Amino acid sequence: MSSRAATLTGFGAAALWALLALFTAATGPVPPFQLLAMTFAIGGGLGVLSWPFRPGAAASLVQKPAVWALGVAGLFGYHALYFAALKLAPPAESGLINYLWPLLIVLFSSFLPGERLRAQHVAGALLGFAGVVVLVAGRGALEIRPEYWAGYLCAFACAFVWAGYSVLSRRVAAVPTDAVTGFCLATAALGFLCHLLFERTVWPQAGLQWAAVIANGLGPVGAAFYLWDIGMKRGDIRLLGIGSYAIPVVSTGILILAGFAEPTWSLALACALIASGAVVATMPASWRRR
Repeated sequence: MSSRAATLTGFGAAALWALLALFTAATGPVPPFQLLAMTFAIGGGLGVLSWPFRPGAAASLVQKPAVWALGVAGLFGYHALYFAALKLAPPAESGLINYLWPLLIVLFSSFLPGERLRAQHVAGALLGFAGVVVLVAGRGALEIRPEYWAGYLCAFACAFVWAGYSVLSRRVAAVPTDAVTGFCLATAALGFLCHLLFERTVWPQAGLQWAAVIANGLGPVGAAFYLWDIGMKRGDIRLLGIGSYAIPVVSTGILILAGFAEPTWSLALACALIASGAVVATMPASWRRR
């Protein structure tokens, strides 16, 4: 697969993640770790169902402990920290801090062999982050308060975990994407354990809520991780990082269309900033010289 095709595949993951907020809102009162276990079980099941049609795919689960540690820490570690952040701090501030991960991906990519970080990539990533700041601030006043520091630290840590997992995936590019099936199933098992320890079981109450759970597992918490793995291992990491800033904007737009949110001026400004960041990051060398 060419780098361009892999990058486009990675953007497919970003497109699916833009649906995560809508599908999650439609799941009703299902607790976070229970929802995590259910959706990742579906996501892992996607890979298992493909094994009869692709001989040898199941053998990809035989990997070194370091590879398993990276995969499970990336998928389960990120979500566990994010849930903790949402419980310990307001969601607006937690979400904003969490969205440092695209910028961190751009910065961390400079440590990969054969990769070169340019000023335009940093500028584009900063413009993208500015767009997220505007979007979050437009939903309500941001207020950093000392009693929420534990939640802020969890959000900061989950940004580092996801960026680290994404970039380090390039270092294990020889590991087949089929291994993500095992990472999803392990994450589902850990999510189920945390659910038993910390939550009360609440099942979806209607057909629409069950459909949202299944859709989440098939898309944003299923196929998206397989697509992202391909993008990180074979695509343009910096461009994928910068382009990921479109996720909260598109997600907000979808929520507005579905009636879960109201349109605001901040959404339009955020779109302009993120689009500007993408233009700056992909500016041809001849334009930069001019």
